[in-house]
Amino acid sequence: MSSTSGREAIVLEVRRRAATEPLREDDLRARLAADGFTSFVWEDAPGADYPPHSHDEDESIWIVGGEISFGIDGDEHLLRPGDRLMLPAGTVHTAHAGPAGARYLIGERS
Repeated sequence: MSSTSGREAIVLEVRRRAATEPLREDDLRARLAADGFTSFVWEDAPGADYPPHSHDEDESIWIVGGEISFGIDGDEHLLRPGDRLMLPAGTVHTAHAGPAGARYLIGERS
């Protein structure tokens, strides 16, 4: 448990969407809220590129359209609609949107 928030610390993890799982943005927002995240929608243009950076808060990134690749510790993680990335605070990463861009929910939790 995290001593500052009382919540379980998250670990770097990619959660793949089950083929039968419905993909409704409102449902994903509700699931983020239930996990203690505040969320907002972010959209990247085709080929958008982010250099190495980190965030001060835990993030949960849920892809709702297009695709985006995250580079973390030398590994590339390609995420498609329904996939979720759990990104602990302080994790240095890059990101590159696919040829159709990407739309995703970003959940933040301190």
